[in-house]
Amino acid sequence: MAGTEEGHQHPLALNQHHRVSSSHLKEGFLQRLLLITYLKKQIVRAGDVDLDGQLDFEEFTEYLRSHEKRLKLMFRSLDRNNDGQLDVGEIQQSLHSLGVDVTLEQAAKILQSMDTDHSMTIDWFEWRDHFLFNPLHNMEEIAQYWKHSVMLDIGELLTVPDEFSEKEKQSGFVWRQLMAGAVAGSVSRTGTAPLDRLKVFLQVHGQSSDKGNMWRGLRAMVKEGGLTALWRGNGINVLKIAPETAIKFLAYEQIKCLMRGRNEGGTLKVQERFVAGSLAGATAQTVIYPMEVLKTRLTLRKTGQYSSVADCAKQILQKEGVLAFYKGYLPNMLGIIPYAGIDLAVYETLKNAWLQRHTEGSPHPGVLVLVGCGTVSSTCGQLASYPLALIRTRMQAQASVKGAPQLSMLTLFRSIVAQEGVVGLYRGIAPNFLKVIPAVSISYVVYEHMRKVLGVGT
Repeated sequence: MAGTEEGHQHPLALNQHHRVSSSHLKEGFLQRLLLITYLKKQIVRAGDVDLDGQLDFEEFTEYLRSHEKRLKLMFRSLDRNNDGQLDVGEIQQSLHSLGVDVTLEQAAKILQSMDTDHSMTIDWFEWRDHFLFNPLHNMEEIAQYWKHSVMLDIGELLTVPDEFSEKEKQSGFVWRQLMAGAVAGSVSRTGTAPLDRLKVFLQVHGQSSDKGNMWRGLRAMVKEGGLTALWRGNGINVLKIAPETAIKFLAYEQIKCLMRGRNEGGTLKVQERFVAGSLAGATAQTVIYPMEVLKTRLTLRKTGQYSSVADCAKQILQKEGVLAFYKGYLPNMLGIIPYAGIDLAVYETLKNAWLQRHTEGSPHPGVLVLVGCGTVSSTCGQLASYPLALIRTRMQAQASVKGAPQLSMLTLFRSIVAQEGVVGLYRGIAPNFLKVIPAVSISYVVYEHMRKVLGVGT
């Protein structure tokens, strides 16, 4: 391992008698105490060549040498002007290239956490001393923790896609993360399907006195088809996760290339992400929208009405024509804008507020912060777009409700407000909010488990 240069003080510095003082020893020990359990597992896993579950002296020495070499390469890649120092601008640029935008003030706080000589720059030795026994703390992991678009699933996939680095795309990290999110969404939606069906039921039958509240709605569904009726429409709801996620990500990358040029690197600014994300969401929704219509019809179906998804599609095609698969398309497209915009704005605000206050500690914000930020932002987006979602559902279901007139979006909007008041635009929002906590909890736990299974972030 390379020695220290003259004038550079090691964390366990020698006093004038060339001994480690008790105060330095105590300080160094306390700084590392909280990381011992994690470090032991990580270092043993990384350096255990003979796989005997422990490190001998040669293995430990080799681990330090190889880890120091990796740190040296990382330092050189970040040192853009090759002056042997990292400044605030280089810290900010390195995070930006990984999909996390921070202000110069926030970048300065990150720099200060490593700047032991208070020079407002980081030399190689400060960089090495900070990271050598601290493998969790690296720039890329700070960015990875905040990639939230596939982490939480509350029943909608209208969030703006996350930014991924070229390294993440080439290594297959992106598709493993998307797969982990799809599996988590499938389990989450299945677990909360009764509340989702109740939401759709109230959106369509909200004005009906015999089905107009949660308890009566639940009783009506169970009475009509038994307990299993609470999961009607869940199969198609789960089935559409994978194609929608994949199409949205691919569309986002293509739109990003058109906006910034294929040869120009870097990530998009927040406002550019909103535009690209909204267009990508609209593209994905356009392709999979017939599945949305099928989901609504299957959710509302009576016992014996359809024998399968294919039978439902066949009956709609025969009785109503191809255009029936795009009923409610306009309010659905309009709903993407407030959902994506508010979700992104709230999430970025909460993320930057946390980064501004916690740049000196661990880059991991903690489960409660990650889940809390994602839940609050998605819920705000859903709340803003809910009236349009309700109108979309009513339009999708019109032909399935006997005797219901086929109304346009504006006519239906005026009709709901005239007959039920503004509150009519928020029918079914109670079960929608009730499913948020269980949906988020299930999707996060499954997502984290799938990340480990698929080797994401390891």
